[in-house]
Amino acid sequence: MEKTEDELDGAPESPDDESPDASSTSAYGCSVSYSRGQRVIHPDRGTWAEVAAALLADGWNMCVDVTAVDYSTYDGSRDLPDGVAPERFELIASFISHTTRDRLRARVQIPADDPVVSSLYHLYPGTDYLEREVFDLMGIAFDGHPDLSRILMPENWDGHPLRKDYAVGAIPVQFKATAAASTGTGPEAQR
Repeated sequence: MEKTEDELDGAPESPDDESPDASSTSAYGCSVSYSRGQRVIHPDRGTWAEVAAALLADGWNMCVDVTAVDYSTYDGSRDLPDGVAPERFELIASFISHTTRDRLRARVQIPADDPVVSSLYHLYPGTDYLEREVFDLMGIAFDGHPDLSRILMPENWDGHPLRKDYAVGAIPVQFKATAAASTGTGPEAQR
């Protein structure tokens, strides 16, 4: 007999995103919340590798995305369950179970003074380039990644462009004058 998703991880489904007791449930030793009908687990950084291994063992056989957010300039509510302390960075990973045809999101809080988290590469090899992109653009290092090098920016680039404290910069743009404007016969000359 095939196990249902609730039997796999023990977390009940909540049809109401704003359900007051939705954040009091737990799965894989993590607090659980709901966002737009999708279950979200909140593992701490120290147990992230063990939680990911448990997810894989329970049939969450594909990690489809790994990304990060810098909340350093955000003043709004982050909708974190009780007991989960907000940090500057948040790593977000999305998983799919092909057996149950369901999705699960994980949100891991990463402190600014030590932006390092365990790599998922040894469990989910498809996260190779996703983790490298997060490292390159956000500066979060993945412990255990086989080739944590820049993927979009040049190797000698200084800084991480998606951090909120990274200077925006500017490139001056020069426009060529059209032939009509330079001869004084175009609409610009008639004004």
